[in-house]
Amino acid sequence: MQEKNARVLSVQGVKRLPYYLKLLKELQAEGTRYVPAAAIAESLGVYEVQVRKDLAAVSSQPGKPRVGFSVSGLIADIEHFLGYDSANVAALVGVGHLGQALMSYGGFEDYGLDIAAAFDRNSALVGQKIHDCEVFPMERLREICAERKIPIGIITTPADQAQTVCDQLVAAGIKAVWNFAHVRLKVPDGVLVQNEDMAVSFALLSNRLAQSMQEGNK
Repeated sequence: MQEKNARVLSVQGVKRLPYYLKLLKELQAEGTRYVPAAAIAESLGVYEVQVRKDLAAVSSQPGKPRVGFSVSGLIADIEHFLGYDSANVAALVGVGHLGQALMSYGGFEDYGLDIAAAFDRNSALVGQKIHDCEVFPMERLREICAERKIPIGIITTPADQAQTVCDQLVAAGIKAVWNFAHVRLKVPDGVLVQNEDMAVSFALLSNRLAQSMQEGNK
């Protein structure tokens, strides 16, 4: 991987990498060893020059003339850049419908993410195993996060509980928070937060749909 180039990859470029990775793994499963940048671009609806720029930012592999890039090599480089090649252990707080949906999602294994423990205030859930993940009371959050050296916290609680939960996760030694609650969290320096705001995602989709319908009516 080219560290200097990797530092200039844009946020949008990072967002494209999982799509490249998914396509490359599909090609690998089909027995494909090499793929041209043009084929990646066509499959994903991206300009070829953008594909080459993105790949150059995360991989030092030169593409072979008339053959393309090594599929297995690109997979390894992209997974390394995204941190998928080192297991990321997470604790999930809020075992409601959304929390249980995330716990049931088997695709996280492809990203090196393991939801190792779940926490909830509901005593009816405590002690249960949901999708092979045990649910613990909130009182044991600090103990278990320290014991299992968990660096990531996933918040799927109602918005009015999220900041308190975030504070508890930070106190337990969590270094990164994946927040699904509809609220902006305050964290100390050194703690990372990724907000998944469904309202924003829907607003973008709705806006694109409205524009598409307007163009279709012209």
